[in-house]
Amino acid sequence: MNIHHLELFYYVARFGGISEAVRNMPYGIQQPAVSGQILQLEESLGTSLFQRRPFLLTPQGEELFQFIKPFFANLETVAGKLRGGVEQHIRIGASEIILRDHLPGVLQVVRKQFPKLKVTLREGYHPQLESWLAAQELDVAITLLDGKPPAGVKQIPLVSLPLVLLVELRSPVKSAAELWRRDRLDASLISLPTNEAIYKNFQLGLGKLGVDWFTAIEVSTVELVETYVANGYGIGLSIHLPQFRHSDKVRVLPLPADTFAPVTIGALWQGRPNPLNQAFLQILQKTAAAVKTS
Repeated sequence: MNIHHLELFYYVARFGGISEAVRNMPYGIQQPAVSGQILQLEESLGTSLFQRRPFLLTPQGEELFQFIKPFFANLETVAGKLRGGVEQHIRIGASEIILRDHLPGVLQVVRKQFPKLKVTLREGYHPQLESWLAAQELDVAITLLDGKPPAGVKQIPLVSLPLVLLVELRSPVKSAAELWRRDRLDASLISLPTNEAIYKNFQLGLGKLGVDWFTAIEVSTVELVETYVANGYGIGLSIHLPQFRHSDKVRVLPLPADTFAPVTIGALWQGRPNPLNQAFLQILQKTAAAVKTS
């Protein structure tokens, strides 16, 4: 038997199917490759190991899974002991701005405590990050908090960010209040997807003012909001980020926090954090506190 085929079968049996196994494996592999190698394993054993739809282990598959489970389930624990007893790999997901502008300094501090630190970074926004966390593809997600977290997920708030509008520098609009006084808003609204907390809070604020204004151009990042505003496509909905310099081609229009509730950036994780993850979260909180008081 091929040991790699056994490892793939372990993940298939553990997560209840080939597609689920692919999403949860600690390394990248395509679903057709897993299917092909599982078939080779079954051919070498001369028996079927599981029913495909719905997923169900055969008696032979259950026997094999119980035999290999202790070995593969404890690999990470043994690896941690061999590294010195402390896990030094952390998988973090966040937006591009956080990964680029704020995380490097945090990781420098973490590295002082964990000199052999290995980091895996994934760029994404709230819905993606939450799904990756649920699939155990991330250890910590840094993202907008949007109500109560899913079952099994814990969260801590880090920093509150006010909403702002962005207009092209040549625009005659000097304040958001000017827009609300208009009989009709003809300008195209550029924003993040409607399931993002930024958009939801903005619409709640517009409701208080009795104003209807909906997205005309939907983009995936706040950087793209600014890019399209700078190129004259409309007015952008964004947030004020600490230590972030906006393009010199746009003007920032603050929105009153009593009408347009700020959004909160926080950290999400599952289960009990190991020493590395715990240290990272503590340093993240200290860094955020320093940003708030600066």
